[in-house]
Amino acid sequence: QVQLVESGGGTVQAGGSLRLSCAGSGRSLSGYTMGWFRQTPAKEREFIATISRSDESFYTADSLKGRFTISRDNAKNTVYLQMNSLKPEDTAVYFCAAAPGYGLALTSGRYDSWGQGTQVTVSS
Repeated sequence: QVQLVESGGGTVQAGGSLRLSCAGSGRSLSGYTMGWFRQTPAKEREFIATISRSDESFYTADSLKGRFTISRDNAKNTVYLQMNSLKPEDTAVYFCAAAPGYGLALTSGRYDSWGQGTQVTVSS
């Protein structure tokens, strides 16, 4: 399995932006479909976005399209989540994850490696 470490979380005012990073180690992320999820104590883990191995395709949850964008830089072994126009309801712990296989992965069960998460807090 690959090891994943998220960074870039913090506290931001509503309407602001953050870019989360997910750095891989141990193996090249180019061999994995990657995804971002988030979770709050009151909700189950929520899918945000996924991107294929070679960046040829990606998918963002309908409710987040237009505000959240996933991208990857395989040369840097890093995946990113750009978050714009943040809202208080975006407050959560954000996780990146790696899935073996090809294509896109929209469900958490596809992923076998997870980071420890990074807290994002959006104040009103």
